Amino acid sequence: MIRHIVMWKFKEEAQGLTRQENLLKVKAMLEALPEKIDFIREMQVNLNINPKPGMFDAVLISTFDSLEDVNRYRVHPEHKKISDYVALVREDRASVDYEL
Repeated sequence: MIRHIVMWKFKEEAQGLTRQENLLKVKAMLEALPEKIDFIREMQVNLNINPKPGMFDAVLISTFDSLEDVNRYRVHPEHKKISDYVALVREDRASVDYEL
């Protein structure tokens, strides 16, 4: 099993929406993915409730059977739609994949 974690720092305003509006939009989009991508074993999207300078705004924690599935997820059209949007509204991104 592989745990895939991604964190984002969002822009104050982007694509005509505020940071909070984009956070909620991206959270909803990501939470819909397990219904569309059957090899996602688990997915959580959480927003930072205690934001401070230098901290990230949101975290995605997901689980896959293999690193191959993580790589399939990265190029899946449904994920790419979200990834392309997030690239427009984020300032920073960090990620890690590790074996459970």
